[in-house]
Amino acid sequence: MWKKEDAKPQAVPEASAPPIAAPAAVVPSVPAPSSFALPVSPRAAACISQGIRIKGEVTGNEDLFVDGLVEGKLNLTANCCLTVGPNGTVKADLNAREIIVRGKVEGRVTARDKLQVWSTGQITGEVQTGRLAIEDGALLRGKVEAGKVPAKSPDTMSAAAAAAASSSAPERNSGTAAD
Repeated sequence: MWKKEDAKPQAVPEASAPPIAAPAAVVPSVPAPSSFALPVSPRAAACISQGIRIKGEVTGNEDLFVDGLVEGKLNLTANCCLTVGPNGTVKADLNAREIIVRGKVEGRVTARDKLQVWSTGQITGEVQTGRLAIEDGALLRGKVEAGKVPAKSPDTMSAAAAAAASSSAPERNSGTAAD
């Protein structure tokens, strides 16, 4: 049976850590860091949020989410993913293993593995990537190079192969490829 005493909220135990002096802009209801532990992924993305403007070069070796304005260069090394959010505006040269564009990008885009342009994404400039995915409604203007780039150009390889074949193998005039 329900009683009025059961409906009373229970008191929350306070953290044993001393309070941290904080500026007025910080939300006062945040508990002390020692009182809880958030599960943080080692691959959690750094964030340039909406309202942040950066001019210059941004480099790093972790995933990055850009939803603000960046002008200059964005270079992510190693196995990193760069995401331009729906509110993001980037006027920069981008370089990362994987790039996802949901906002506006102007500049040279180099995605070493994969480039995804979502329906809200816009790219103006040069694009170079191993794999390219473009959703219906996306905008892509400029020069695009997609696919695996061979180590040597075909002209150099065929000339070198022909020279090696003519100097080391005896000439055969067979009409079949099975010989």
